[in-house]
Amino acid sequence: MNDQQLLRYSRHILLDEIDIEGQEKLLAAHVLIIGAGGLGSPAAFYLASAGVGTITLVDDDTVDLTNLQRQILHTTQRVGLSKAASGKQTLEEINPTIKVVALQERVSGARLDELVRNATVVLDCCDNFATRHAVNRACVANRVPLVSGAAIKFDGQISVFDQRDAQAPCYSCLFPEDQEFEDVNCGTMGVFAPLVGIVGSTQAAEALKLIVGIGQSLAGRLLMLDARTMEWSSIKVKRNAKCVVCGQAH
Repeated sequence: MNDQQLLRYSRHILLDEIDIEGQEKLLAAHVLIIGAGGLGSPAAFYLASAGVGTITLVDDDTVDLTNLQRQILHTTQRVGLSKAASGKQTLEEINPTIKVVALQERVSGARLDELVRNATVVLDCCDNFATRHAVNRACVANRVPLVSGAAIKFDGQISVFDQRDAQAPCYSCLFPEDQEFEDVNCGTMGVFAPLVGIVGSTQAAEALKLIVGIGQSLAGRLLMLDARTMEWSSIKVKRNAKCVVCGQAH
């Protein structure tokens, strides 16, 4: 690190658990963020400011006026612009020393597999089960840790699915692909603006911990928040040996 980087990241370096070695791990890391909306916004903010060396933002949508109540990567002047491009612009203003890749596309199949394979950690910040399951399958196949978050109305949840641990569950162990789950979105149900900030920031915290190798991740636990009462609850999630996604992976 040069003198400017040592100064920029000095508050991390002062932490014994991170220090210079941990900060260098962050600078060498590549985080893939699927979704540059409500969850992806705060997550990307903190990952960029913390010095994650490469961030790839994937989102096929454009900025809409209704997004601005909670999607803090974007501004009024960017309504109509690609969310990925808008996010890239914001992150480069926060930290011009990192690399930000903006992809305005809906990734799947071999393309998604390639992106996941090249990532250190993947953040699921999307809003539909089909994409969540596709991302999970790619993370299981490539043994890349997945940090998943969700938020609707006043309810949020976060977990980590890390297939580097043979005992850890995958997303499909918790929400099986063969079960019907109704997709709900903010356009019809609404969402409390700060909730996505809390969940997305927690996703960033879990990603940073995974990269540096500190603390205990949320692997095997689902953390849930009721923002009406600001009460957190946690349940244990076990790996399903019969899971159609990860059951044969170990």
